[in-house]
Order: sequence, then structure tokens, then C-alpha cells
Amino acid sequence: MIRNIIESEIDECAAVIRASHATVANNFGLTKENCPTHTSFIQPEKLKMQFDHGCPMFVYIEDSKIVGYFSMIPQKDGGLELDNLSVLPQYRHKGYGAEMIKYAVNTAKSMNVDALKIGIIEENTILKNWYLQNGFAHIGTRKFEHLPFTVGFMEYKIK
Repeated sequence: MIRNIIESEIDECAAVIRASHATVANNFGLTKENCPTHTSFIQPEKLKMQFDHGCPMFVYIEDSKIVGYFSMIPQKDGGLELDNLSVLPQYRHKGYGAEMIKYAVNTAKSMNVDALKIGIIEENTILKNWYLQNGFAHIGTRKFEHLPFTVGFMEYKIK
């Protein structure tokens, strides 16, 4: 089941995001020292700020437990960024991530948004291919000086 988060779940959501993205950090050698802004190090304060600004934030619940999370951050161009899509490692390969993408697309449609956008580690070909299989198109890359990887940009066209 997917539903909006409630404020009291912010700490648990941050923990789900950290645990989910820790596998990526481990695979790519990301640490607090070489990549302090990586999602695997997210703190509840960042989510609280998004919550307070009214960003759509959602959890995936299984057996009364939060096992997945995502949010949608409004962009200046009128689009939405699909942010922090996360599934706890022990709950992967059950289709929850794809369900969350479908839910995000339907939510974006109801908000009259043209596209969902994401940024990923470009070198993470498994994740990139998964997003391609789930309707996203690769639209470019960018190297940021403060990041030890290239950011790949993807987009799901809604209209």
C-alpha cells in the first residue's frame, strides 16, 4: 500500500532512505568524506524541510511497516523531480519500486505535470536500466566538481 507520510514518520523515512541507498554507497565507495551529500547520509531535517514546504511525500507499507519511500519535488520549469525513491534491500525484487513509479506518474498526471525527472549515478548501469524499463528516458549527464561520479538525468514524459 502506498500513502502520504505523516510528520511523525519522518525519522523512520530517513532511516529507510539511508538503508536503501547504503548499498549504492558501498558499491561505489561513497563515504561521508568523499560524498557527504549522498542520499545514504540523509538526515531527517532535510525531509522535515520538504514536508514543511508541502512536497508530496509517500511511503510503501507492508505488514504495517515502512519498506519504501519517495517524494516529488516541484521544479522551476513546472516539472517534478522524483526524489529518494527507496526500497529496503530485503524487500527488493517484489515490484514495489515499479509500483511507486506508477503511483508517482498518476499523482503527477493529477497535478497536470508534464514530466517526472530524476538524477542518478550515471555509472550505476543496473539502476539506469531499471528506470529505462520503467518508462524513463535518458536525457543527459553532468559532472559536478563536488561529486565523485557523473550524474545521469532521466525523464518520464507524462503528456
